[in-house]
Amino acid sequence: MAQPIVSPAATRRSDFSPLLREIKAAGLLERRTAAYVMAIGINVALMGLTWAGIAVIGASWWVLLLALPLGVLTTRAAFFGHDAGHQQIASSRKLHDWIGMLHGNLLLGMSYAWWNDKHNRHHANPNHTDKDPDVGEGVLVWTLEQAAGRKGLEGWLSRNQARIFFPLLTLEGFNLKVSSIRFLLARRRTEKVELGLMAAHLVLYFTALFLIMSPGQAVVFALVHHMIFGLHLGSVFAPNHKGMEMPDDDSNWGHLEKQVLTSRNVNGGLVTDWMMGGLNYQIEHHLFPSMPRANLRFAQPMVREYCERIGMPYVSTTLIESYRLGLRHMHEVGSELRAAS
Repeated sequence: MAQPIVSPAATRRSDFSPLLREIKAAGLLERRTAAYVMAIGINVALMGLTWAGIAVIGASWWVLLLALPLGVLTTRAAFFGHDAGHQQIASSRKLHDWIGMLHGNLLLGMSYAWWNDKHNRHHANPNHTDKDPDVGEGVLVWTLEQAAGRKGLEGWLSRNQARIFFPLLTLEGFNLKVSSIRFLLARRRTEKVELGLMAAHLVLYFTALFLIMSPGQAVVFALVHHMIFGLHLGSVFAPNHKGMEMPDDDSNWGHLEKQVLTSRNVNGGLVTDWMMGGLNYQIEHHLFPSMPRANLRFAQPMVREYCERIGMPYVSTTLIESYRLGLRHMHEVGSELRAAS
């Protein structure tokens, strides 16, 4: 499968401390609150202008064109919610929680608590099939063991998962809402604020659509908007770990190995950084999850140089190549099922 070759030097528990000291000395862990305030303000303003455009166009099928910018801006809001969950924006945890809930629950209709629970478990044990929910067995499978014995619809999905991966991402926007609702309803006594904000999102979102458009147009707009959102968000997270090392309970890895060997960076410039919310610097983000997004590109050469110095494989490739590697891994996972069919 598409995995990097781990050199003998990289299999030991390498010391993370020298790199951490270097990053701290460069000031790259310091908050950039003013930059976040500006970026969040611009995104909220652009979302407001997009909704104003929707209201002006009204009950015309041309309004579907605005589902594209709204999907992109919705993904931007998800990035800010993600950064709040990692405490990247300000110094107060309570403020981060409110930023996360306002972006997640109110703007997106996605539970901030659910996302944090899932995402923090991913960061603690990336690509570990028993501990990372992102590679647990589900609609898609990530190991031959997970694929073994699958039959019927599940078997068909596993055999063809590489071919249908991107079409499936168009459903992710809906999955985030459904998973969030299930999570919050199971914790309704402790998550009343989140439930209220998410209910407000659903009421405001669908009321606006049905007041502005015909019922048919409103349904189609919501479908297109969420399909674009799911495809964009899923395409950002897809290249980061698929096809990389998958540790098990016998892997005696320290923090450096655990985060670097399971992660892949995507090369690019400022446009790539913007479209991917800084998550193209996945190695640096996993090593320093509280580092402000804008600092990741400055940390990248320092991390790469340190990994080269200690003999640690450091994978960074183009966006297209990252997708190719991930899809090849998914295709190989379904190989035995295809051979048996």
